[in-house]
Amino acid sequence: MEDQSEHFSIKNWAIDDRPREKLLRKGKLSLSDSELIAILISSGNRKETAVELSKRILASTQNNLSELGKLTVSQLCKFSGIGEAKAITIIAALELGRRRRLENALERTKITSSRSVFELMQPVIGELPHEEFWIIYLNNSNKVIDKLQLSKGGITGTLVDVRLTLKKALELGAVSIILAHNHPSGTLKPSTADKNLTQKLKTASESLDIKVLDHIIVTEMSYFSFADEAIL
Repeated sequence: MEDQSEHFSIKNWAIDDRPREKLLRKGKLSLSDSELIAILISSGNRKETAVELSKRILASTQNNLSELGKLTVSQLCKFSGIGEAKAITIIAALELGRRRRLENALERTKITSSRSVFELMQPVIGELPHEEFWIIYLNNSNKVIDKLQLSKGGITGTLVDVRLTLKKALELGAVSIILAHNHPSGTLKPSTADKNLTQKLKTASESLDIKVLDHIIVTEMSYFSFADEAIL
């Protein structure tokens, strides 16, 4: 009796249905997420093709690549047909994608809107399990001179040194700053502590002729802007 796994072998598919051949013939944009992952893992298991297995893995994360990128080797190895080597390949590929997003964000050095701040900071803090507070320092053309992590704390909050913030601004010759921190909980609503800290930094900065342009709360998928909401 023919081995059932032969029916699931990619080599038995029509050429246009094979992910590698499809990429060569039609280009990378023609492939679905599951087909791209199938290329990474190369084969499925005795009951599923590589594409079917990839679809099931994606479905476990609601077809969200960011969530897939958070899975560990051991979590991926729970899927039949995924061993340590395949799990590492998936994780490495998604990490390269994350780093590519970060590099693209860093190339956009001029801040033109709250959205551009989000695009700059989301790859840095958007997916962290803990809070981090950052300051973005700008010149008179709203171009980023530098950005600095001021604090790293637990999910409940961070401690920010106002003096260190302004000392760095003076050293860099910054004329304005933007505050940014993440909410690991995913909520976009600023806390009372967020508002108080914003006002404290704004008051201190004004005494040195340094303007606080915005305070951005970053989550994995979205952001909240104090300036856009007119509460700065």
